[in-house]
Formats: sequence, structure tokens, C-alpha cells
Amino acid sequence: MRNMDSNLPRFKQQDRRPVGCFPLYPPLELIHSFGLTPVVLWDIKEQVRKLKESDRHLQSFTCSVARRLTEFVLSDQGSPLDGLLMYNACDTLRNMPEIIERGLEESGKALPLFKFHVPMTSPTQIDSTEYLADRIRELVIKIESTFGVKFSSERFLASVRLYNSIRKFSLKMETGVAEGRMSYVDFSRLIRDGYRMPPEKYLSILDDATRQVESNPAKNTSDGRKIIVSGILPPPDALCSIIEDAGLRVAGNDVASQARSYSYLPKETDDPAAYYADFYRNHCPCTTLLYSSDERLKMLNALIEDRNARGLIFIGEKFCEYEYLEMPFLGKMLEQKKIATLQLEIATDDEDNVEAFRTRIEAFSELIR
Repeated sequence: MRNMDSNLPRFKQQDRRPVGCFPLYPPLELIHSFGLTPVVLWDIKEQVRKLKESDRHLQSFTCSVARRLTEFVLSDQGSPLDGLLMYNACDTLRNMPEIIERGLEESGKALPLFKFHVPMTSPTQIDSTEYLADRIRELVIKIESTFGVKFSSERFLASVRLYNSIRKFSLKMETGVAEGRMSYVDFSRLIRDGYRMPPEKYLSILDDATRQVESNPAKNTSDGRKIIVSGILPPPDALCSIIEDAGLRVAGNDVASQARSYSYLPKETDDPAAYYADFYRNHCPCTTLLYSSDERLKMLNALIEDRNARGLIFIGEKFCEYEYLEMPFLGKMLEQKKIATLQLEIATDDEDNVEAFRTRIEAFSELIR
């Protein structure tokens, strides 16, 4: 699937009402178990090119993630949505529900908005399990009353198994990229497209793609130009191609919408409170989950060692303060391990002009060869 706008109406035709979800790690299984289709509104630069509506509500120094979400929901592009679920993340994103509510009111649009609060306290400081369980129960009640569908533990367990199957296939595909059986640009597209299609269809596509990838021959794994790609957003497709054209092998990724999303498989249970306590407490460390940030250096260090990587390319999202606050500590750790790093900053208007990065990437490739 390449065009989100043309696919959202199809969900309605399939009696699967689409609910927009933001940011990256919403309770997808719970939403799906109600007969709805969760649509993750992340990395939607291909669908949202103009920012006319968002510029009326957000400052120009707001990150492109928030600006594109606001544009999509407030413009006609978001009209197929039957609901919007948002939870707290960084300082910018945790204020987005109120901004979007006001924008919808001004435009005379009615869209159910579900607010879900994830506790951001470290589990080592305070046990917030019961607080999170209460928030899950409140969300269940609100979805039931909004859509007129009763919660079912059997349907929830089936949705849990469905999404865990998707995570398992995603891990297999990542291994295929590391082994040179699949290009990183094709992998990146496949993962991104999955956020905006029914999970049943996506699982079938992943199954077919995995079979194809595993049948492809592996390339020489002793190549010394293995790298890790990191960032809150993946590199634009054209930049992925430049990275691979330079002879670099993406042996692993630390991208929020990729490995950070699928690398942990929660325990399967029919109890949403228990499931999401596990899901959020043991989630792959991410700067959008503030309580997990202390574990990021340890996780990234283990990934680099496991994949025998020689370098790391950080794709910085302009105005994403949490990612940049982390970089000095990350750079110091990698310098001590003699791991080369390259930082590339992508702004709202840079996706179509990535050729400016080619020389830097080619020089980086020569450096670690």
C-alpha cells in the first residue's frame, strides 16, 4: 500500500472503522479487538506535503511529526477517520490533543478523541501498574460507549496473537536485511506501509515477503562496513538508497518506527491491564517513553556488539529535543568503543533534497571500510 488516503475509505467498506493512533506505541491490540482498524499516523510525509492547516495552530519550530499529524487530522485528508487516539510522549506531543480538539471545533468537525495516559515514571522508582490498569479500563469503557461494541477477552487475545505474529515476521525481515537478502530501502517501505493497512492483510504480505527474502542468497557477512541506523524516523527512501549505494550494510536499526516497535514480544494474555503493563514496562527503550531512556545506551551497545557494526548513522529529526539531548552521551560511548558516527539532520523540506548528504555518506563509508 502506497497511498494512505485511498486506503482509509476501504476500511469503511470492510466494516472496519479506522481509528487514527498517535504517537508510535498505542494499544493497537485493544482497538483492533473492538472490530476497528488502528491506523498509526507516524512517518506520513508521503501523504502530507503541505502544512497549511498545521501552520495556523503550531509554531514553525515544531517537529515535522507533530505538524504533519495536525495537518492530516484537521484537513480533508483525515475525513475517513472515525476516531483518534492519542497518548502522552514528549513535551510537544503531550499537548497535541488539546490543540487538535480546538482545531476541530473551529472547523466544525466532530471526531471522537480518546486520550490515554501512559505513566512516565521509572519502574525502579514507583510501581504505576495499577494506575496504568485504571487508564486501560477507562479506555475500554469509552470505546464501548462510543462505538456500541462490548469488550471481548477472546477477541482481545486473538488480536494480541495477530500483532505478535506481525512482530515476529518483522524481526525475520530485519535479519534478512542484515544478511544482505533484502535491501534496507525495501524493508523500510514495507514496515512503514504496515502502519496504514488492516493487520490481517499486512500479516499476509509479511508472510509472503519473508518467504521470498529467505529464499534469496545471503551476501558476504564478513564485510566490514556494517552499520546501525538510528532515529525517531527512518531515513527517507532516497537516503536509504544512498546509504546502500555507498557500500554500507544496515546490519541493524534503532529506529523508533522499526526495531523499537517490534523487537519486544509481550506475553500473550486475554487481560488488557496485564498485557499493557508488560508491554509498556518492558518495551524497547525509546526517547518517546521517557522512563525507558536510561536503558538506551545499554541496549544500543548490545545491538552494536551483536551485529558486529563498525558505525552508526543517526537520522536526526529537526526540533526533536529528546533525541538530541541523548546524542552527547551516545557519541561519547561510541567514541570509546571506536565506533564511527555520522549525524544527519532532516528538516521538513529536506526529504526531497537528500542528495546533499551523498558526499558525507560516501566519505563515512570510506572511513569505516
